[in-house]
Amino acid sequence: MNDVERRKKIKEFIEFWQKKENLDKANAEERDNKVGERKFYQTFWNMLLQEVFEVKPYDFIEYEKPVLIDGNTKFIDGYIKETKVLIEQKASDIDLDKEELQSGGIKLTPAEQARRYVRNLSFNDRARWMVVSNFKEIRIFDMNKNGSEYEVIKLEDLVDDWYRLKFLVDVENEDIKKEMQVSVEAGNLVGKLYDALYKQYEDMNNLKSQRSLNILCVRIVFCLYAEDAGIFDNKNMFDDYLKSFKEDNFREALINLFKILNQKEEERDKYLNDNLLAFPYVNGGLFAEEDIEIPKFNKEIIDLILHKMSEDFDWSKISPTIFGAIFESTLNPTTRRAGGMHYTSIENIHKVIDPLFLNDLKKRIEDIKEIKIKKNRNEKLKIFRDKISTLKFLDPAAGSGNFLTETYISLRKIENEILKLLYIEDDGQKRMIQSVGDSDDTVIKVSISQFYGIEINDFAVTVANTALWIAEYQMLKQTEDILQMTIKYLPLKSYHHIEEGNALTIDWKEVVPDADYIMGNPPFVGGMMMTREQKEEIEKIFVDMKGVGEIDYVCAWYKKACDYIVDKETKVALVSTNSICQGQSVLTFWKYLMNNYNIEIHFAYRTFIWDSESTEKAKVHCVIVGFSNVVSKEKAVGAKQCEPAQIGIRWMSPKTIYEDNRPKIAKHINPFLIDGEDIFIEIRSNPICDVPAMKFGNMPRGKGFTVTEEERNELEKNDKVAFSYLRLYIGSDEYINNKKRYCLWLKDGNPSEFRKSKFILQRIEQIREERQKSPAAGTRKLADSPALFAQIAQPNEDYILVPKTSSGNRRYLPLGFMKKEVIASDLVFIIPKGDLYNFGILSSNVHMAWMRAVAGRLKSDYRYSKDIVYNNFPWPNPTEEQKQKIEQTAQAILDARKKFPDSSLADLYDETTMPDVLRIAHRENDKAVMKAYGFKIKDFTEEDCVSELMKLYKKLTAEKE
Repeated sequence: MNDVERRKKIKEFIEFWQKKENLDKANAEERDNKVGERKFYQTFWNMLLQEVFEVKPYDFIEYEKPVLIDGNTKFIDGYIKETKVLIEQKASDIDLDKEELQSGGIKLTPAEQARRYVRNLSFNDRARWMVVSNFKEIRIFDMNKNGSEYEVIKLEDLVDDWYRLKFLVDVENEDIKKEMQVSVEAGNLVGKLYDALYKQYEDMNNLKSQRSLNILCVRIVFCLYAEDAGIFDNKNMFDDYLKSFKEDNFREALINLFKILNQKEEERDKYLNDNLLAFPYVNGGLFAEEDIEIPKFNKEIIDLILHKMSEDFDWSKISPTIFGAIFESTLNPTTRRAGGMHYTSIENIHKVIDPLFLNDLKKRIEDIKEIKIKKNRNEKLKIFRDKISTLKFLDPAAGSGNFLTETYISLRKIENEILKLLYIEDDGQKRMIQSVGDSDDTVIKVSISQFYGIEINDFAVTVANTALWIAEYQMLKQTEDILQMTIKYLPLKSYHHIEEGNALTIDWKEVVPDADYIMGNPPFVGGMMMTREQKEEIEKIFVDMKGVGEIDYVCAWYKKACDYIVDKETKVALVSTNSICQGQSVLTFWKYLMNNYNIEIHFAYRTFIWDSESTEKAKVHCVIVGFSNVVSKEKAVGAKQCEPAQIGIRWMSPKTIYEDNRPKIAKHINPFLIDGEDIFIEIRSNPICDVPAMKFGNMPRGKGFTVTEEERNELEKNDKVAFSYLRLYIGSDEYINNKKRYCLWLKDGNPSEFRKSKFILQRIEQIREERQKSPAAGTRKLADSPALFAQIAQPNEDYILVPKTSSGNRRYLPLGFMKKEVIASDLVFIIPKGDLYNFGILSSNVHMAWMRAVAGRLKSDYRYSKDIVYNNFPWPNPTEEQKQKIEQTAQAILDARKKFPDSSLADLYDETTMPDVLRIAHRENDKAVMKAYGFKIKDFTEEDCVSELMKLYKKLTAEKE
């Protein structure tokens, strides 16, 4: 189904469900409690699946799925097992925010009702997506995200928003799936070949031997691909040639073949065997280097090449984008040691290149196709094709070239689509309109010569070039099918556009002076994890920036990109660790960029997991930031006036923020990657509002203070003095997970009693020795007072405890009240004079939205900050009535927790297991707090909330000044 056909189907679907008689019938059946008689609402989902997504619903979706809740059988309206989607359907006149009375006397909203179904499903059936609908709108809940946030699709907007429902059927190109599978299998074969050849070399500590082995593997793989794909004249040409030699002559046969592949036909020895002379001239530099070390081949290796790699495997089916990365990681000693093959999924690559340029190019070609006059349309197509053939792309962290390869393939697909449109049938004869060129060089205009890269690993450079050649051939075959003609492929073009070297010391303009797009996935290394060389590199790049030691290594690529695009209209998109858009990095790094460069963020992917599809996946939490120099904004014209020749000069698409792959149009994207002004949250030692101060917990500086529960029990029996000085000792982990830990609290203790306890004396001496051995002078000084914590902040009153770190999967930060006798560790913050009102505000979704936006992260976990999060948080100015309401709802949260004394806060605040009574208590608290701020409650997103809080923050800081 093409786009036009799909839009037509969707319009018909909308029209059918906007008719009153159809909704009335569906509503009547929705309210009928007899299971089996409610069928008309199922038509809604059947039509959507079949007409829009071309899925046969009858064996895909299960209706009225039974689920046992509190001993009673309930029925889920719709459940899709393959994609783990649970559907709760309501009548069209039902308010999806309104509570309905359930069995057991509890009131739940439709979403809370659906969530209760989710909690009671078996583990294998646990929903990944939850959908709540009343025909007029569809709400989408991602169960991998925290809380009750959801996306809304209105029925009338479905023509434009249908793609946001793709998760229902997990729409994925089957060809890509097959290519991925074949490419992984190919990687396994390469790994076996590498391991077998490795054993044949005499000294693999020799750099020449290491490099020779890599080149040998590349050449063999290229020959295997060339015979399967048809680059060589005969299907089994490489295989047949090698089979004609015995084991003793196999090495010599390969050496002779490599020489021939690097010789033009007219320069060859005419008296060589015909089976050798039959091979074409390849060129491209792949076989140019003759002085490589090639070892002897044993039976195992020959069998592997001739049978498992040649006869039993079809190399023509591999994806050059995926295989290039697999190939490089398989043969790269560093990634081999890390375990498994590593490659960036095509889906993740498109998260970068689609909003960077590809969406605009596709939109432009669709606009041209709408031109009614063929002559004008064809002229525009030719101009557009000329333009895309001049675009230049730079990946300054090229690796195996997967971004460049996938970009080349995407551009060639557009060119092939243009050729299809220009290739018409006239009087029974197919021909090109005014011809596309008289030679092979002009038939295809998009070239791998448009793609540039910088990569520090020499072998990765070789693989990147090879991947581009394979991609070039695969796309050429598609062009041949369209034009029904043979296009010459060999010899390969020798484009040395992927520079081997360090991207942080190379001048990018010397690699390509006028790139239209810069893209890629530079390395992430935190400030504490950098090598000395990396720190020196980043210090040289950020010579005038304070706090450079705290920023991530990836920031250097941003700085280099900003230097490159000054006074240019080049557009940039980089994958980065999410830490650069959180916490102090925004103040340190982004403020520096904004003050020194005239850049503007045009699109952004908020935090998502970039797993690189390795066989041992390391989940990295990333963002993608697309930006350019504001000069392009000043020169920009509207997209509708934008001529084809202007593609690649300016952004056509509106500013867009992607959350869970769902785009949202933004007026302005700030460094926190939200729709709002460029506001920088400064480090503040005191609260910006008149609220109780937050303090750090007590810092021990000595392992001797800590006492386990087993030790505590032993002291209770045998050392009453030491036991009397024990206190519950609580950090984030102990507080959230109900773990027991104790500490020796000797403050204000009696030294004469200390001497009566062998345990206390041993621990004091242990702490003294630990502090004396410290490399920090301040800690060594503390050895003079080993009985006391290094920093003491314990209050003389009960306090509010706030964990420093908490799971990012939680909707709410589980904070709470603590008795003054419980010693707070330095892994929590404390608010000594905090009351119910303060607890209610800090427990609300408003405070959580602020924290999620401005706090740092440890991977995906929240990392709370006193000086950034709490002290800058804009508190409301409630009326006395509003304040009392917040105190009531805060108490209700505490009361709800008490109903589950055997459950930890980790249990209670898990989104899957959170009790309804606690969720409802938080929801009521959220409403009370939002009213105190004057925020609207309905259709007010978290991003809206943060935007309003930023405005309040700006106002408060202005007042302070």
